[in-house]
Parts: sequence; C-alpha cells; structure tokens
Amino acid sequence: MNSFCKAWLGLVLAFLYLPILVMMVMAFNQSALYEFPFTFDLVWFKALISNERLLQASLNSVWIALANTVIATTLGTLAALAFARYEFRGKTLLQLLLLPPITIPWLIIGTAMLIFFFWSGIGRGLHAILLGHVALSLPYVIVVVGAQLKNYGPQLEEAAATLGASPVEAFWRVSLPLIAPGIAAAAAFAFAVSFDQFVISYFLAPPGISTLPVEIYTSIRKGFTPEINAISTIILFVSMGLMLLVARNYRFGGNRK
Repeated sequence: MNSFCKAWLGLVLAFLYLPILVMMVMAFNQSALYEFPFTFDLVWFKALISNERLLQASLNSVWIALANTVIATTLGTLAALAFARYEFRGKTLLQLLLLPPITIPWLIIGTAMLIFFFWSGIGRGLHAILLGHVALSLPYVIVVVGAQLKNYGPQLEEAAATLGASPVEAFWRVSLPLIAPGIAAAAAFAFAVSFDQFVISYFLAPPGISTLPVEIYTSIRKGFTPEINAISTIILFVSMGLMLLVARNYRFGGNRK
C-alpha cells in the first residue's frame, strides 16, 4: 500500500510539473518547431528582447500587479481588522458578501464590470483593469488575514493599551508583527490573482494596450512562438525565487523562526 501511494504521488507530481519542465527545456531549444535532437541556444531569449509588444505587456502586468498588491493588501488588512476587532450592524451580511466574488465565474464578473464601467464613465484602460483586479483580490486578502487574526485575540492589544500604548502604537508594535505572515501570504495571493488574470484584463483592456496573459492569448491565436516559452521561464524563475524568499522568512501556519 505504501509503495502504491508513493507511485501515485509520483504520477500526480509528474502530471503537474512535466508540462512546465518541457516548456522550460524548449525555451532553450534552437528549433522553433520543437525538433530533436535538442540544441541548446538562447536565440528565443534574444528574440524576446526585441519583441516590444510582449515586453510592454509584461511591464503592464507587473506594475498593475504591484499596485494591486499594495492597494488590495492595505484595504483588505484594514477590513479584516475591522471584522475581527469590532461589532457593527451588517457585519454578518458584509462577511457573506465576500464569498460571491470568489465563487462567481470571472466571465460573469468581467461582463458586469465592463457594463458598469461604461455606464459610470470609468471606461476601459489600465486604470479600469487595476480597479477590477483590486475588486477580485480584496476577498482573498480579507479571508487570509482574517484567518491569521483568529489566532491572536485582542488581549495583547489591550495589554499594550494598559501600558500606555495608543491604538496605532499597539497595532504597529504588537498586532502587525504577529499577523505579518498572514499579510505576506495575502499579498502573494493578490499579486498572483492580478498577474495571472486574463478574463478581467481582456474585457477591460482598450485597443492597443494589453497585459501579458492577453498578449500571450493573442500571440497563440496568430501562431505560437517560442518567445512565450522564454518569458514564461523567466517569470517562473522569478516567482519561485520570491516564493522561496518569503518561505525562508515565514513559516505559514506556524511560528516564525
């Protein structure tokens, strides 16, 4: 039974990571048609440097994801603190309203946002994409930070208050260090949701401006190019490096080293 479980786990891991490994290997293959034998070459990384559309779309995705991370993490953390520390009318209803943006298909949300933004005069553009990404990311941030806050009651903040700390000082010196792993995890969620978001970006992007997922989709429709493998490999290395950096500093679900 133990051998079967190990074999099954190996098959699952191979199913998940083998396509990614093949993509990374083909990014370094000289052939544009994935022909063998494999010939190591950086030709597609060099071609990526001159692909202005793909690079600009990548920059758009990065700055939108970063801005979304800052805004959604800040607003979501404050909202999670309000839910965890205060009682007010409509609290239960507001908590329930956090679930629909997570469960409703993004196609429906994208259509609704497109109609609402045109009706309200916001229109389409990078600003509209950012607003849409913040709206999608907020529930994830509130849920993740809220889960972290449940591990720490208000007793420590009350103890700090009895020692003369103001509410702001109690938050910065007591609460924030304790919930920092949850905030870091929520920020990672917010960045991933924004950077990987295709539907909202596709609906709200104006002509001539796109994000990386939209540009990749457009490129694949016209004809696949190994330059997509090259930029995907770069993104994978960067994202894995950031994940390892965060994991090195925080033990999510446990105590900090």
